[in-house]
Parts: sequence; structure tokens; C-alpha cells
Amino acid sequence: MSSFTRLRQQPREIADHERKRIEVVFGLCDTDKDGFLSREDMKMAVVMLFGYKPSKLETDLLVGREPRPDESRGVSFDTFERLMTVKLSEEDAFERTRQIFNAFDVHCRGFLKLDDFQAAFARVAPDLPQSTVVEAFRHVDRNSDGYVSFKDFEEVIIFSQDNR
Repeated sequence: MSSFTRLRQQPREIADHERKRIEVVFGLCDTDKDGFLSREDMKMAVVMLFGYKPSKLETDLLVGREPRPDESRGVSFDTFERLMTVKLSEEDAFERTRQIFNAFDVHCRGFLKLDDFQAAFARVAPDLPQSTVVEAFRHVDRNSDGYVSFKDFEEVIIFSQDNR
């Protein structure tokens, strides 16, 4: 599928595991457990769901500048779920996979080696046994040449998402 075709896709239906993730994130970010997310809670929720801190403008759009009569204390779960469902459905899976690949490819080589995997997993899962990291690399390195292309990486990501 070309990049142009990707840009013209309709929003996708989100999966059950994504709906569950929205629910879990809301619960974790509702710091005072009042059933509403404050502006700061909402920022943290976006970080947890999408991996980036939203700008002031995006936060204003999500939270709304004027409090709604039924939500003067913040964003309710129903509103949060609706907003995040729309945002997730519009997320481009290709771009998300590219961002993950680039995070692994700290040397900007355009491919990954075992040391890239080891460094990435050391940052996000420092207690993960090295044997598991090596096994993961071998699984993604389909032709056993010691290099993982973006295409190989993308295929594994797509396969894992399809089998949730």
C-alpha cells in the first residue's frame, strides 16, 4: 500500500483490546478517583495512549476551553472514551510502526542489529533476560543475516496486532 493510499483511508474500527486500554488508562489517570480527568490528567492519558505530550492547543481541543455543564469538574469517562476512540481510529498504523522502528534505530542506519534491540529493551524493560531479547531479535530477523529491515519489523508488528 502506498503512502498516498494510506493518507486517504477512512478511520478504522478500534479493537476490543484498544477499548480496554482506554478504560485502564482512564482509571490510572483519574488521580483523585472522582470519575473525571483534569487538564493535567488528560495530558498524562494522551502520553500513555499515544506516546507524546499533547500541545496546549490539542489539550484545549480535547478538554474544551469552556466547561460543559455536565463536566465542570473535567472530562468524564464517556467523553474520554469517545475522544480517544476517534483519535485511535484515525491513528496511522504505518506511522506508528515507523516511530517504534526509529526509536530502536538510534544510529539512523535504516536497519536494526542485535545491539539496537538490546539497547531499546534495556531502556524499557531492564529486567528482561538477555536470552529473551536475543530470541525476539532472531524471531524478527527472518533471514538470519543479523539485520532487521523496516519491512521485517513491520510484518512482525502487524502479525502481533492481528493475533491479539
